[in-house]
Amino acid sequence: MAEVELVLRSTRVITPEGERPASVAVAGGKIAAVLGYHAQVPAGARTEDLGDDALLPGLVDTHVHVNDPGRTEWEGFGTATRAAAAGGITTLVDMPLNSLPPTTTVGHLRVKQQVARPQAHIDTGFWGGAVPGNLEDLRPLHDAGVFGFKCFLSPSGVEEFPELDQERLAAAMAEIAGFGGLLIVHAEDPRHLAEAPQRPGVKYADFLASRPRAAENAAIASLIEHARRLDARVHILHLSSAEALPAIAEARREGVRVSVETCPHFLTLTAEEVPDGATEFKCCPPIREAGNQDALWQGLADGTIDCVVSDHSPCTADLKVPDFAAAWGGISSLQLGLPAVWTEARRRGGTLPDVVRWMSSGPARLAGLTDKGAIEPGRDADFAVLAPEETFTVDPAGLHHRNRVTAYAGRTLHGVVRSTWLRGVRIAEHGAPLGEPAGRLLTRTGPERPATGTRTDDEGQS
Repeated sequence: MAEVELVLRSTRVITPEGERPASVAVAGGKIAAVLGYHAQVPAGARTEDLGDDALLPGLVDTHVHVNDPGRTEWEGFGTATRAAAAGGITTLVDMPLNSLPPTTTVGHLRVKQQVARPQAHIDTGFWGGAVPGNLEDLRPLHDAGVFGFKCFLSPSGVEEFPELDQERLAAAMAEIAGFGGLLIVHAEDPRHLAEAPQRPGVKYADFLASRPRAAENAAIASLIEHARRLDARVHILHLSSAEALPAIAEARREGVRVSVETCPHFLTLTAEEVPDGATEFKCCPPIREAGNQDALWQGLADGTIDCVVSDHSPCTADLKVPDFAAAWGGISSLQLGLPAVWTEARRRGGTLPDVVRWMSSGPARLAGLTDKGAIEPGRDADFAVLAPEETFTVDPAGLHHRNRVTAYAGRTLHGVVRSTWLRGVRIAEHGAPLGEPAGRLLTRTGPERPATGTRTDDEGQS
């Protein structure tokens, strides 16, 4: 064993084998060993006894809109990664929009990396974008280290990131499959959206009717057919319609390489509770009814849904006008995803190992982050320390993302994040980030090493 510098001891360590008392030894920023609870501490190592607070692997969030550069007034790498660290997230992967420029060429990727490098409090990677006209840019972006490619099947809400029609979708999917890449898709069918009733105003029911389940279901069906024909790897983003789950499960049984995520807001918020004009609840696809939510939880329980990620999609407060048709769509939840999901999971009989599977190991597996997502020897020493039974009431003033608009304001949640650790260094404590940015930029081939002497449309779809 390498020289151990730190031992974290807890009665509740969440490992791939389940929850157990253990002592986790850290050396050189890596997990050196998972030892018995009463194991002797190596000479010279510092010990932190966490008592009954749970030790989780740091969360991995593969669906974050940082918007930096270009729309930094909405969010920036500094504020987003501070919020993530405060919420137990140690790794995020940034979406290719709503920044200016979008991550659709290698040159644009380099601009984004340059902006992120000095600001990242946690490890940060990047998705590329697949848009009309950039087919020849996809392989160079893959070679430059993006984790995959995002596309839309309906308008994205920003003119610089157009959607793909079915012909362009098939061409992009074939190109990406040719070099073994991953296509991740905002799946809403534009024809169904165009045919849905469009009634502006303050009523959430009117907005919900404008984004019917059928739009998701049809788009997912077409994606499955393309993936089957091309033997392509496809991931469905932010699933809202539980009606699509049987088709996804059947396709997987047939060997189609399709995976799917959902988000904390779909699992914890319901259409029935959204007040008139409360556009902090607006996102695309939308929060649906309680019965649909129950079916999403069943999809998690039976393994059809692979992971739970935030789809953190912030904006300035002035864009959340009371008219649901005109307001920007997006829910900011980087700091609150873990307690929000744990609150509902424990109510439904879920466990902390379940939450870790959905919010850490599952997203790490999706992005191929083999150093992340589990407390086991050889992985990065990234941890979230959680007091599972403690509660708190969400006060927007205590949030660290740039514009403190949240659909969770005033909610009482279970699970207080005591501290967050990145490669064996505490980077947040009691809800507050610590120290200077120490995150590294990640690519498919591994982390960028720090330099010597340094620490390491108006609907707004996402």
